[in-house]
Amino acid sequence: MIEENEQRFVDLFNKYIKRQGADKLLEWLETTDFFTCPASVKFHSNIEGGLCMHSLNVFDRFVKLLKSEYGENFEEHVSMESACIMALLHDLCKVNTYKQEMRNVKENNVWVQKPYYAVDDKLPYGHGEKSVYIISSFLKLSREEAMAINWHMGGFDHRVLGGSYSLSAAYYQYPIALLLHIADVEATYLDEQIF
Repeated sequence: MIEENEQRFVDLFNKYIKRQGADKLLEWLETTDFFTCPASVKFHSNIEGGLCMHSLNVFDRFVKLLKSEYGENFEEHVSMESACIMALLHDLCKVNTYKQEMRNVKENNVWVQKPYYAVDDKLPYGHGEKSVYIISSFLKLSREEAMAINWHMGGFDHRVLGGSYSLSAAYYQYPIALLLHIADVEATYLDEQIF
C-alpha cells in the first residue's frame, strides 16, 4: 500500500504541479520520510505511510468538494495545479517530525516492548504556517493557496484556541481555505482510523 500511495502521489504531482521549483520540491520530498511516516502519533493514520495516505485522501475529498461547490467546471475557480498543491502538500509540516521508539505494554499480564511513534520536531514553527514555510522555500504560493494551507486545521489550530480571530477572517476572504479544512476533516474522520 505504501508503494502504491507513493506512486499515485508522484503521478498526481508530476501531472498537475508545473510551477517553477516543483521538481526541486519533489526531489526534496523523496529524501524525507514523507512517504513512510505516520500522519499523527495517536490520532488518524498513525501508521507507517499514513501521511502520504492522508494527503491523497484529502485530495480526493477536496476535489469532490470543489465539484460540489463549483460544479464539474470547478477549474474555472481553482486550477487543478492549485488544488493539488493545497491538498497534497498541506501537511508537509509533519515531514521528519516523528520517530519510532519503544515502550512497555502489558499483554496477557506480561510486559512486552512495542514500537510507537513520538514527536521529535526539529523545526517547531507551528502547523499550517510551517507547511507554508516549507513549500515556499521551493515554489511560490498564491495568497489563496497560502491561506488555505495555513488555516487547514480550522478550529483545531492552536492559534484559534488561543483566541485569534484570524481564522474567521481568512475563511470569509478565502472560501477555498474553508473547503480545504472540510476536506481535511472528512478525510480524517470518514476515511481514516486510529490504529
